[in-house]
Amino acid sequence: MKHISRKKLNYSNSDIINGIVFGFSASLLISSIVASVYTGEWGNVFRNWYLIMISPCPLVTDYLFIGGLASAMLNAGACGMACFVFMICLKGDSHTNTLAGYFLVVAHCFYGLNFLNMWPCFLAPFLYLHHKKLDFKNNLHICMFATSFAPFISEFLFRYTEREQFIFGQVNLTVPGILLTIAFSLLLGYVVPAILPGAHAWHKGYNLYNGGLAFGIFGFFIYNFMYRTMGITPPDVIVRDNPIYASFHHNFRLYANCFYITIFTICILMGYLLNGRSFRSFSHLIRDTGFRSDFAEKYGMPICLINIGFYGFLFLAYLNLVIFLTEGAGFTGPTFGIVLGALTFTAMGQHPRNIWPILFGYLCLYLVTMFFCHIDGRELTWSISTQSYLNSVAFATGLSPITGRYGIRAGILSGFLCASICTATIMLHGGFVLYNGGFTAGITALVLLPILEHYIPATREEIKSFRLNMADLITVEVNHRKSSKKN
Repeated sequence: MKHISRKKLNYSNSDIINGIVFGFSASLLISSIVASVYTGEWGNVFRNWYLIMISPCPLVTDYLFIGGLASAMLNAGACGMACFVFMICLKGDSHTNTLAGYFLVVAHCFYGLNFLNMWPCFLAPFLYLHHKKLDFKNNLHICMFATSFAPFISEFLFRYTEREQFIFGQVNLTVPGILLTIAFSLLLGYVVPAILPGAHAWHKGYNLYNGGLAFGIFGFFIYNFMYRTMGITPPDVIVRDNPIYASFHHNFRLYANCFYITIFTICILMGYLLNGRSFRSFSHLIRDTGFRSDFAEKYGMPICLINIGFYGFLFLAYLNLVIFLTEGAGFTGPTFGIVLGALTFTAMGQHPRNIWPILFGYLCLYLVTMFFCHIDGRELTWSISTQSYLNSVAFATGLSPITGRYGIRAGILSGFLCASICTATIMLHGGFVLYNGGFTAGITALVLLPILEHYIPATREEIKSFRLNMADLITVEVNHRKSSKKN
């Protein structure tokens, strides 16, 4: 028998990233059709999508409740395809940070981001990039990250300037509201690119959701100025009488599991084929610390695809376990979305081995709190399947470099601390910053890192590596300033 060589298929990392974005977006669009038949919403999908787009959407606005399963899938697929169009039309290669931005966009399309309110946030940074003569494609992720502020857009456009009570399904645009939306969009375009680098210095790269910390603080200022300072009552989350949601609420779990199991199986299979019908190098990836790591450069995107699949299965198993064992939200729109959000940095630092201690940290907080409540004779009012804890744990996985660098115990502690503050941070920005989980993870890193650095000092090799990385960053910044002065 002749030996058949198993060569890797000749696709660049950029090609595979574009393929992942197209594949996930197409799957969401196809799923929208399937879901419309599954729930009986056929014929009302576009009408319900319209209701999603004209509704104010502070956290946590459930798009399955506002529009329905099919329209939420359509919303995510449409926004994802819009990102794909920009990725293939702009000259240059797609990078892992572009993929991260994409996952954050489609994740929040189930609760807070839609095909209308994304555009002012998405397009505004292009003004800054044009002004600074920066490459559009290399900085496309900044435009995607800026969609974190989409709830502000919907609020300013549809409700903020209304003197009468907002009525669901009705649109009353005002000139002040439109002008306020435009002004805020322009502000985003110049502020977001400026605050991202600074946030990275705060947590030193140990919070992969870098934008969450910066955006949370900026959103804290905007929210308090526009509401507290101006004496305007903060708005409530929109509610709707949706009989389909009530009747299919418990069946969404089955649908979600079928959808994601199919997607993650395809990811593993495609990664296996693209890697020359082999899982070779995956064992090296899951031993990586995840700190300042680009898995695509180190191991190739086929291995990252395999990582997406196995990582996705682990997180999906966690969700099913906590929902089965405790009473909570179940598979709502936000729960659908956070599965995608948890995949954000699977090509830049997250893998099954460095995120399970963080998931376990959430469980530890629940058990410790339940123990003390039992001693005190009180009933615990929350569980780890409460919506805020489900959302938070997906983005707490951004602390995975802490596990990789400082060990399992540090990872469990980071999850424990993150879970303990996740319900409080949303009040700081009124729910108008979608990256609240990343904001919480950033605060956790700020508190935990000085303690870890004090008791577990870095080795000489790590200090040398850190200095080299900082030197590279300084060199890039100096060259950027020189080129700006020349232009």
